[in-house]
Amino acid sequence: MPATIVVGLQWGDEGKGKTTDLLAESVAVVVRYQGGDNAGHTIVLGESVFKLHLVPSGVLYPHITPVIGNGVVVNPQTLLDEMAMLESRGVATGRIRVSEAAHVIMPYHVALDGAMEARLAGDEIGTTHRGIGPAYADRAWRVGLRMADLLDPRVLRSKLERVLPEKNAVLVQTHGLEPFDLDELVDRATDWGERLRPYIVDTTGLVQAALAQGRHVLLEGAQGTLLDLDHGTYPYVTSSNPVAGGACTGGGVGPLQVDEVIGVMKAYSTRVGSGPFPTELADETGRHLLEKGHEFGTTTGRRRRCGWFDAVPLRRVVAVNSATSIMLNKLDILSGLPQVRLCVAYRIDGNVVADLPASGDLLARAEPVYETFDGWEEDLGAVRRAGDLPIAARRYVDALEELAGVPISIVSVGADRTATIFRRERPRRGALAG
Repeated sequence: MPATIVVGLQWGDEGKGKTTDLLAESVAVVVRYQGGDNAGHTIVLGESVFKLHLVPSGVLYPHITPVIGNGVVVNPQTLLDEMAMLESRGVATGRIRVSEAAHVIMPYHVALDGAMEARLAGDEIGTTHRGIGPAYADRAWRVGLRMADLLDPRVLRSKLERVLPEKNAVLVQTHGLEPFDLDELVDRATDWGERLRPYIVDTTGLVQAALAQGRHVLLEGAQGTLLDLDHGTYPYVTSSNPVAGGACTGGGVGPLQVDEVIGVMKAYSTRVGSGPFPTELADETGRHLLEKGHEFGTTTGRRRRCGWFDAVPLRRVVAVNSATSIMLNKLDILSGLPQVRLCVAYRIDGNVVADLPASGDLLARAEPVYETFDGWEEDLGAVRRAGDLPIAARRYVDALEELAGVPISIVSVGADRTATIFRRERPRRGALAG
């Protein structure tokens, strides 16, 4: 069975964890393919809520092998702490596998991240201060440490001897911070390696073997397309590629091995951190979305900025990801609003613009052009058939589907797995090609 990719179509926080949860029964391997512990998935299983920041959500199922792919940057201490949390709650972690080629977030990356954001006071990117950007920068500079390096103290020391003097110089001379001690770092990283040794493997080989055996591989990203380093609202983006193409490079699969790309979005827009957000609402409607939608970051607890759904980038993000279908989450949160608005264009400097501008300055000046829909009062939590949705809710979903150009196959009306409407069949690449 070919691979399935689950990808966010907005600024992250779309509910990708629930999508993975819904597909879990048919999945043998779940691969996290990019990002680090700056993101998270919230999974609701009955009365239990799990907030995962680094470990793939497949860890909650005993038949699934959870894989942290080579495209992820790994803070080993975060990984160990998360595994300990899962074990304490009765979830076995022995099946977790971590790519030997995944890069390591070192303590100096975390220190540099916080220091650089502090220097940008008033113009911050809005990072989580987890060291993600500096770790990816070192990967690009080819001076990063990889998980395999933690298993060889001699190699580890040699690499740190080369890189640490420069890191310390920047920390001390530019930011006025304390330097890191070489021996202490070597000891700490060696301990990480010994504790994680059973889990560090060639994950590309593992994934390819699973596909060759006809097992279903699911690749899940963190964040969303509008935070993609290349395709997002630069510079207010993450440091990796959450788009579906990132699953190939970060998860170890080829494009022709992917048969389905499920785009995930919610019925309104949110974003965390800085950056332009044309449909942001600072009124009672924004408060409604924040409070009813529990819009607080899984990793940081930060309040998410909330607004109406922005459909201007929708066709582009669907195309960039080759999305075959969409899962729409949190439709239930819109219940109780007298009107629901949908941004279909921008007005920038007096001109109507139908496409997302590449310039962040232009996007910051964008005024949304809305279509307005009737709202609905009904609680959707118990609805399980599309035909039982209020007619106003159906019209809104139909409008989103038309704008997206691909089927909205699944609609979520609550956090629990059962609070789901299977609206249409999910097409696969082969069926589309035929």
